[in-house]
Amino acid sequence: MHEGLVDTSVVIDWDKPTVFAALPDVVMVSTVTLAELAAGPHLAHDPHERARRQARLQQVESLFDPLDFDVGAARSYGQVVAAVTAAGRSHRARVADLLIAAVAHAHALALYTRNPRDFVGLSDLVTVIAV
Repeated sequence: MHEGLVDTSVVIDWDKPTVFAALPDVVMVSTVTLAELAAGPHLAHDPHERARRQARLQQVESLFDPLDFDVGAARSYGQVVAAVTAAGRSHRARVADLLIAAVAHAHALALYTRNPRDFVGLSDLVTVIAV
């Protein structure tokens, strides 16, 4: 049985058949993804888009018991930042993505994403799976 952590990009697109087919048997989300999803409705200008984003947030909240960004993830975040910096990238550009990667690292989970370029430099720490 395969399990993995999905980032926010996957949660947003998981209704697409190709995305759904690429997901692991056991899907997990982090509290960082919940935070990003909670911001979404507040950032939408169109009322239909706002409602869609709110519905997705509520769906995720009802389906998952998210993995916390806890002390272990905080320790992993240091390694994630060091790896990204060593790869010549800024760790400040995609903070939420790197926090999610730290949760994956702390729990030894593969990370499923629609945006693998956001995780360049982390291959020694986290298995990143593009979907």
